[in-house]
Amino acid sequence: MGMFDGKKGLILGVANDRSIAWYISKFIMEQGGVCGFTHLPDKADDERKKNRMRVQKCIDDFPQQAKFLVPLNVQSDENIAEVMALAQSEFGQIDFLLHSIAFATLDDLKKDTIETSREGFKLAMEISAYSLLAVCNAAKGILKPAKLSDKREVVESGAAVLTLTYYGGERIVPGYNVMGICKAALDSCMKYAAYDLGLHGIRVNALSAGPLKTLAGSAAGVGDMQTVYDQMSPLQRCVTHEEVGRTGAFLLSEMSEGITAETMHVDGGFSEMGSPGRMLDKYRSK
Repeated sequence: MGMFDGKKGLILGVANDRSIAWYISKFIMEQGGVCGFTHLPDKADDERKKNRMRVQKCIDDFPQQAKFLVPLNVQSDENIAEVMALAQSEFGQIDFLLHSIAFATLDDLKKDTIETSREGFKLAMEISAYSLLAVCNAAKGILKPAKLSDKREVVESGAAVLTLTYYGGERIVPGYNVMGICKAALDSCMKYAAYDLGLHGIRVNALSAGPLKTLAGSAAGVGDMQTVYDQMSPLQRCVTHEEVGRTGAFLLSEMSEGITAETMHVDGGFSEMGSPGRMLDKYRSK
């Protein structure tokens, strides 16, 4: 038996086969879970439908587990409601929801943070942070509530929500710029959503991965950060997509039923370092 046998949920925001969200959902489906997927809407003049095509290629190997693939524009409450209605018609209640959605214009990302445009800031915050609140609110009617005994013991686990964040929302990471501010806001949105949904036994957490080669990571200079993590982290290496995927799946499973409002770091311990650590060895005189 797989750890997700009989479980159903939504995966919002897979971009391609290097996405952290894909590695999480891939593990879930390998463990028996059934998923509905959304993708970034394609432009009207894009005849190849590139965004849809990239995700379709990922899920083609899981015809039984991947139940649908539809576009989602998180700037539209109507579109969010349509996706939730589709999930309800397909699954009834859902056991998990993965939120992997973030965006800032490349022009704003390349600028010093204080030079971020007003419109660019609003756009980045709406898509990257507010969207978690909008999605949780729209999904609250289909997220499975927990069942408790008279002694407040869990009889049946409630649904779990997971969002993807990054260390640049906690500390200054040069090059991450306005997205770091968005991740700080996302982290706070996660905690308040955890409080609101906790009344129903629904958990909300965040996963903060070390630098990985993803579409978003490429825009933030992941290559340089990986070198730093290799030398500074206690494990002396970067983590892998597979390691992050398994941890994300854990946070969406019943195995983490006592965890909520938490940000779990999967970064080889880098986020706990208070100094460059062993990196200093090369600068010390022999």
